[in-house]
Amino acid sequence: MGKPDAEGHGPADGLPGLPPEWGRVVVPDDASALAAEAAQIRRELRRAGGDRRALGLPLLVLLVAVLTTLAGLVVVTWPRANRSTDRPTPAPHTPPATLTGRALPALDLVGADDAPVPLRGLLPAMIILLDGCPCPDRVTDALAAAPAGVAVVTVTGGRTVPTGPTTQRPVHALADPAGGLRSFLGQPARPGTATALLVDRAGTVTRVFPDLGTVESYRHDLSALAS
Repeated sequence: MGKPDAEGHGPADGLPGLPPEWGRVVVPDDASALAAEAAQIRRELRRAGGDRRALGLPLLVLLVAVLTTLAGLVVVTWPRANRSTDRPTPAPHTPPATLTGRALPALDLVGADDAPVPLRGLLPAMIILLDGCPCPDRVTDALAAAPAGVAVVTVTGGRTVPTGPTTQRPVHALADPAGGLRSFLGQPARPGTATALLVDRAGTVTRVFPDLGTVESYRHDLSALAS
């Protein structure tokens, strides 16, 4: 063990004066004598570190819970585009912009006697497609407005040719089983809608009506076919 000083409070060499309340301090000559105290100190340090880790785990769980809750609130309250459940209104079918001014194809349709009828042989004409709607009132109005020399032709799908309206002027009722005229228009038949086109005597399409309206919407163009 180390040598105490003259008062018996510790080695006389290399140590400053120590507070008297510390009591007697003995410095051993062999450091191994302090092994037990060192082990105790290491245990205390490990215990303190373990307490910090034990406290850190609940804090980490609390932090994750708070962040999860905030993320959920952001998702619920964030404004989103197109939240409306209303379905967009489909755009009406319209023929290609280049259809007016094009030549009517040489189509052979089917007459009431199941014989082929060249469509271009009936020109000039107002041709009304009735595969989406019988629309007898539209046909009657066209017959009344058509000038002399301009035919009114009705076209249906399949091979059945329906009887036209009873008027003083006959209508040319034809069927288009191959769908050639509808294919030329480039638009499908729509329920409740009659489609019409005006074709002059040279076979050129002068106007197309995807949804044939009242006679006032085409009277002038129809009269122009007679010139």
